[in-house]
Amino acid sequence: MLVGELVERALRREPPDRGEALAVLRLTDAETPALVGEVARVRRHFFQDRVKLNFLLNIKSGLCPEDCHYCSQSKLSTAGIQRYPMLSPERAVEAAGIAAATGAKRFCMVASGRGPTPGELERFVAAVRAVRAARPELEVCACLGLLGDGQAERLAGAGVHAYNHNLNTSEAHYGEICGTHTFADRVDTLRRAAAAGLSPCSGALFGMGEGDEDVVEVGVALRELRPDSVPVNFLIPVAGTPLADRRELTPWRCLRILALFRLLFPDVEVRIAGGREVHLRTLQPLGLLLANSIFAGDYLTTRGQAAQADLDMIADLGLRVEGAAEPTLPHRAPPAVELKTERR
Repeated sequence: MLVGELVERALRREPPDRGEALAVLRLTDAETPALVGEVARVRRHFFQDRVKLNFLLNIKSGLCPEDCHYCSQSKLSTAGIQRYPMLSPERAVEAAGIAAATGAKRFCMVASGRGPTPGELERFVAAVRAVRAARPELEVCACLGLLGDGQAERLAGAGVHAYNHNLNTSEAHYGEICGTHTFADRVDTLRRAAAAGLSPCSGALFGMGEGDEDVVEVGVALRELRPDSVPVNFLIPVAGTPLADRRELTPWRCLRILALFRLLFPDVEVRIAGGREVHLRTLQPLGLLLANSIFAGDYLTTRGQAAQADLDMIADLGLRVEGAAEPTLPHRAPPAVELKTERR
């Protein structure tokens, strides 16, 4: 396989076929630096030196009836996380102010649960309106689980820009990681969001026992849904979850996955999301030669790299934060996979 040919096709927005995608994943570690260097041409062609920053607010934590094996908020989890109902609009505005201070362009408001109850949706809509009034420069992305009739339209009417709902893994592998809803349920929610005019945001989570074929199949399924942004997550094994002992990813494996997703989505936002600090480790900067977007700061229930460290990394690479004023943040030493422990 000649990677250069795949790159030339990606520059014409032509993705690899399944066989070629598998070949990318099966390159050796020794061959991966050259892969990164070649595929970086695609990222540079479509996104130049820009990096989009995203900031995440866990607006409702824990208390979830779903059994997603990877999640510290699921009903199977015994992890010592914070658990609280939907936060107030005032708290959402406060967090949005922090997001703006990092230079973030997108503010992602995430609530645990199968899907929003009518009361939760009303509270969430109030929070969205408050954030939009206080920080109109931020894109609001909602992530509330499975959506029912009329809910996507309600979110769009409140000013939500995007809806995130990840496919996570291939349809064939999905039953291994969740039994309370299906792959088809997730596809249905993404279609509802897109039909309501919300920008579809959907990606995957790797390191859950999937094979190369599963990585390719979820990528192909995502292409069929035509998302505007694609988060690439790497499992953070959290004590108390069924996948706590999973340790199958390496930095080079993660970079091959990122390279494949750039080839599959040449002109679409590809975001390095959860787990980059854990699995890319010292090779994190190479990830930004492929992806054009990251989360700044913490994740749902685990600590991320300090936002200032992210800004320093971007600057050291000769890249720039997209559409933001110069951020000013204090330095903070990043703890290793530190849980946001429950308040007593």
